[in-house]
Amino acid sequence: MPDGAAPFTLRAGRVPLLISLPHVGSEIPWELRERLQDRALASEDSDWHLEAVYAPIAEALGASLLVPRFSRYVIDLNRPPDDIVMYAGANNTELCPTRFFDGTPLYRAGREPDAVERARRLKLYWQPYHAAIERELARLRALHGHALLWDGHSIESELPWLFEGRLPELNLGSNAAQSCSPAARAAVAAVLAAQRSYSQVVDGRFKGGYITRHYGRPAEGWQALQMEMVQAIYMLEDRQHPPPRPLQPAKLAQLQPLLQACLQAFLDAE
Repeated sequence: MPDGAAPFTLRAGRVPLLISLPHVGSEIPWELRERLQDRALASEDSDWHLEAVYAPIAEALGASLLVPRFSRYVIDLNRPPDDIVMYAGANNTELCPTRFFDGTPLYRAGREPDAVERARRLKLYWQPYHAAIERELARLRALHGHALLWDGHSIESELPWLFEGRLPELNLGSNAAQSCSPAARAAVAAVLAAQRSYSQVVDGRFKGGYITRHYGRPAEGWQALQMEMVQAIYMLEDRQHPPPRPLQPAKLAQLQPLLQACLQAFLDAE
């Protein structure tokens, strides 16, 4: 790292579950700041506050928690290293994004990353995070005979450049039932279907990004699910308010027990 600090923190747990939060980072390295639009320095498209959402749940369950330091504007940890499009037929952000979520340019004119810069970021930020996932899943499988990965995300409810209309509030993705066993998918889906506080969908617009698709290997004892939540269910979602927009404690207190129940169902299904 430019300052010698690690690009992520990993808190190792005692049960066969790793919670990954690949877009929670918000830091922009100093050497990149002059290349970006001033607006980008606030990292407005981060998955704000998800560490605060998930950390108490991880502690209560004994799960591992992996949290990156740097913004998705530096490199998107949930995109494949070859930058193949994840959602065909829709607007997508790249491995090294060049646009905000509203489609406007992220970089000053002519300062977009070239192939050499993308390779540098891949080595410096992407590879260490994915090596940590690999090691932790391998450790958990060695201890328990299997390992579970929950990839946590959040997003604004309405982003016309990326998707039409308003998203359901909870979006569970299993790569169309390929990243985990039928029993695990059904167990978590049943928890979501039983509650009436939030709209929900399974394998809708968000079926799981690279992390879910790559590490969801049921035949090898690794199972993965992605949860994409709209930010309005736990924090202020208002473009007029500069980021980071605040958590809303009453909403958070309502949401966390449901997330914990989903994660417990994922654990219990195995």
